[in-house]
Amino acid sequence: MSVDSLNQDVKSQIDSLLVDTKKSSLDIAKTNTETKNSLLVDIANNINESRTLILSNNEKDLNLLDPKNFSLAFYDRLKLDNSRIDQMIQNINEVIDLDDPVRKNRFLYERPNGLKVFKQSIPLGVICIIYESRPNVTSDAASLCLKSGNSVLLRGGSECFNTNKILVKIIQKSLIKNNINQHSVNLVPHTDREVMKYILKKDEDVDLIIPRGGEGLIRFVSENSSIPVIKHYKGVCHVYLDSEADLKIAHDVAINSKIQRPGVCNAMETLIINKNLPKDFISNLLNEFINNKVLIYGEDELSKYIGNDLFTILSPEYYHNEYLDMKLNIKLVSDIDQAIKHIEEYGSLHTESIVTSDERNKEIFIKSLNSSAIFHNASTRFNDGNELGLGAEIGISTTKLHAFGPMGLNELTSEKFVVYGSGQIK
Repeated sequence: MSVDSLNQDVKSQIDSLLVDTKKSSLDIAKTNTETKNSLLVDIANNINESRTLILSNNEKDLNLLDPKNFSLAFYDRLKLDNSRIDQMIQNINEVIDLDDPVRKNRFLYERPNGLKVFKQSIPLGVICIIYESRPNVTSDAASLCLKSGNSVLLRGGSECFNTNKILVKIIQKSLIKNNINQHSVNLVPHTDREVMKYILKKDEDVDLIIPRGGEGLIRFVSENSSIPVIKHYKGVCHVYLDSEADLKIAHDVAINSKIQRPGVCNAMETLIINKNLPKDFISNLLNEFINNKVLIYGEDELSKYIGNDLFTILSPEYYHNEYLDMKLNIKLVSDIDQAIKHIEEYGSLHTESIVTSDERNKEIFIKSLNSSAIFHNASTRFNDGNELGLGAEIGISTTKLHAFGPMGLNELTSEKFVVYGSGQIK
C-alpha cells in the first residue's frame, strides 16, 4: 500500500489528530511552571494508581509476540514490571524537580546605539517521537515535552500498542483534570508504515521528528521525512582496556558495560583490549563473558587467550553491528592509537569508554574521539539522561546539529532574539 492509497478516513483521522496537536502546542507553550509541575505530579500519581491496568495491557502485548521473530533482549525492552513502573515514576518526579527551561533570558550584549540584545528560550512546538518496544519512552517523552512546553505526538510500534495506549489515556486523564489541552499528548492510532510516511510529509503541522529504534526504522524515517529529523542512531559502543588499566576496574567496567542490560543502546558492543595486559587477566575476563552466556566474536589472534571453540571468527563488517544482545566483538590492539583508529572507523558516535590509570592516555582518548559521551574508568551504561542528571531523556542523539547525546529538557527548546530599546530607529 502507498501513501496515496491510504483510506481517506484514515487520512482524515490523522489530519484531525495533527491539527489538534498543533493547536495544543500553542496552549502548552504558555503554561506556567507551577501548572506544569502540578500536572506532572498528577500523571505520576495516576501511573502509580493504575499499575494493574498498565501491567495487564503490557501482558497482552507480550502474549502477542511470536518468539520466533523476537529475541530475549527485545522481550526485555518491552516488558514492564513494578520496578520499571517505579523507575517511570521516578523519572517524572526528577523532571518535576528540574528548572523550567522555557522563557529564560540570556543577555548577549548592549549595542552602541543602546539596544540590549537577549536570547530567550522557547519550546520547539510539535515533536513527533517514533519508537519501538520500550513503553517507558511514552511516559518519559510526555513528561519532558510537557515540562519544556511542547506538544508531543507519539507513534509507538505495534508490539507495544496496548501498553502505549493505556499510558496515553492515563496521561490525558491528568491533562483534562488540570485544565490543559488533552491533545498536548497524542498517540497515533495506527502502526503501519504508510501512516507513518503520511505523517512524515506533514511539515506544516510537525516541527521535529525524533526516531528511536533499530537502524532500519531510523533510515526509513530519514529517507521519507520532509520534517527535520534528529537521529538517535545505533549504539556501537566501545570500551578500551588500556595497558595501564587498573585490572579490577577494567574487569568490572567491561562486564557491566555488556551484561548488565545488553538490549539497550548504551551497552558495549566491542571490547578493545591492549595486548600488553597480563595474559591471565585477558583469559579470565573472556571466560567470564562466556560463563555469562555471551557469544564472542574475534580474530584468529584471540586463540592465544581462549580455545578456538569458544569464539567465532568475525568478518570486519561485524564491527559495525549493534547486537543489543549477549554477543560481543573482541578487538586486540598494541597501543591506544590502534584503539582510537578502530573506533573512528567503526563507531557510531554514541558512547566510548577508556579504562586507564595513565593521565596522558586518558586525555589522548578524550580529545581524539568525538562521540556523544566519552567515559573514563566508568561503564558505557551511564550515557543515559537519568544517570547524567537530566531527569529523563527523549533519547540519545548521534546527530551533532542542535543536540548531541542524551536529550533532556534544555535540548527540547530553541531560542529567539529579544531586543529592548528606548525609541531607537534605523
